[in-house]
Amino acid sequence: MIDWSDWFYEPLALMWIVFIGWIYSLLIGPLRSRFEGSTAFPKKEARYFFSGLGLLFLSVCSPAARIGALYLFSVHVSVQLVIMFPVAGLFLLGLPAWLIDAVLRLPGMRLLGRILFHPWLCGASFVLLISLWYMPRVFQWGISSPLNHVCEYSVVLLAGIVMAWPLITPSQSHPAFKYATRMVYLFGLEVAMTAVFSYLLMAEHPIYPNYSLAPRMISGFDTLNDQVFGGILLSAVSSLFFVGALGHAFYQWAKSSK
Repeated sequence: MIDWSDWFYEPLALMWIVFIGWIYSLLIGPLRSRFEGSTAFPKKEARYFFSGLGLLFLSVCSPAARIGALYLFSVHVSVQLVIMFPVAGLFLLGLPAWLIDAVLRLPGMRLLGRILFHPWLCGASFVLLISLWYMPRVFQWGISSPLNHVCEYSVVLLAGIVMAWPLITPSQSHPAFKYATRMVYLFGLEVAMTAVFSYLLMAEHPIYPNYSLAPRMISGFDTLNDQVFGGILLSAVSSLFFVGALGHAFYQWAKSSK
């Protein structure tokens, strides 16, 4: 059923990862001097970015990606969570401030930057993108072909980066929230994402038909249990991130207020 030695389940996904790494390497390497305010080769940022790229490879090119696409919804959710939180965070930390600000200063990017990276729109965009992606027709489309898989991974990655922007962006032109505002932002995300969690946890029947038709890999672990477990994973990991980040923001805010 699954070839556990096959780590190139979707060559298109591997090409996508290589392309991301190639573009990043060009921007911080040979093309660095073309950006206003650029500094020496950003070693720390490069370590963050390529750590995220390695984690992305482990997520989408391992047998787990195939299991999640064909057999187990909960495994697919796990792959999305890895892309949504650690990979997106590492990618954002891996972008030097001078690169972000130089790109956002380009004539065609100024308005887009104001809209896309407006702090409150970041949170709204994240909730909207993730909510839409779990709608049955959209979800089914996302797992129906290798090209659609890459589109899905790209959207989830973008949603994660946009969500994390007000928290950890190094940009000077579109800076991160102050700690007090971060707490409000994170609380709002936790509340807003409850609708997605509830949709999966409270469903009385399988929502995604392809998993109902797939062979069961684990005896006694039927489609509905798999779906509920996926909802639990999404809820638990997301809440762990939001509440943990909120607690950190509160600690830093309290320390700075003394």
